[in-house]
Amino acid sequence: MIHILTVHWKDDRFIDIQLRYFQKNINQPYQIYTFLNYLPQDHSEKFFYASSEPIKSHAIKLNLLAEMAIFNAVSQDDILIFIDGDAFPIQPIMPWLYEKFKNYPLMAVKRFENDQDNHPHPLFCATTVGFWKEIKGDWKAGYYWQNPRGDLITDVGANLLKNLEDRKISWYPLLRSNKINYHPVNLGVYEDLIYHHGSGFRSSLTRKDLVDMNIFTRILDKLLMIIPSRKVEKKLASLISTRIKIKRNIINKNDQISQEIFDKIKQNPEFYREFI
Repeated sequence: MIHILTVHWKDDRFIDIQLRYFQKNINQPYQIYTFLNYLPQDHSEKFFYASSEPIKSHAIKLNLLAEMAIFNAVSQDDILIFIDGDAFPIQPIMPWLYEKFKNYPLMAVKRFENDQDNHPHPLFCATTVGFWKEIKGDWKAGYYWQNPRGDLITDVGANLLKNLEDRKISWYPLLRSNKINYHPVNLGVYEDLIYHHGSGFRSSLTRKDLVDMNIFTRILDKLLMIIPSRKVEKKLASLISTRIKIKRNIINKNDQISQEIFDKIKQNPEFYREFI
């Protein structure tokens, strides 16, 4: 049995889309467990298990869904698939999974494109009930790593990375495989197998966008150093205003392309072919 664990938050646009791609690309029995929070309509009847408990933490939701799936598992070899609500398989997934399970106990997306993140990301992760129980799997943040600029970063999946590293367990990273990139992080395809829309349930401003903005800010800081002190206050106000405008423009651009691709998803079941 395959147990699929996903979350939909404040937006139900991807529910039926995701279910269609599951049906098309998973050819073995599966059950879907989900959190459905603050949605405009009730979709609970579409799932094997659905909760609307107002839990905010994404990691805690995934951990709870995993516990529910483990309780319902018929074998330690049952497969757990964690997947974001705005992600879905675009190719038949089972042959690939069984091939990878020959050498790895866990496969997950690694979003190196997002400021060189190196942890297992729950936008897609596959493992077995037995392995998740063995390592006491946990999606919470907490463990920190350094990004390329030396900043300490933690995120959902950080504790899982630490757990695997401590046990010296190798996992298989699914990397971004886009041939066309409308955005450096969002609208991603991984291993030509999984599509992730990105920012489906939150602001479209990604950490990578913020990094790029901070590069601009450092340039502004250098400019401030050569401005006469009597003009700094006025110039600083102007620079802050400029940064706000840049942020707004990035969000507007991200939202626009996100909507354009979403419209393609609705109209064309093979929309993803332009990415691969």
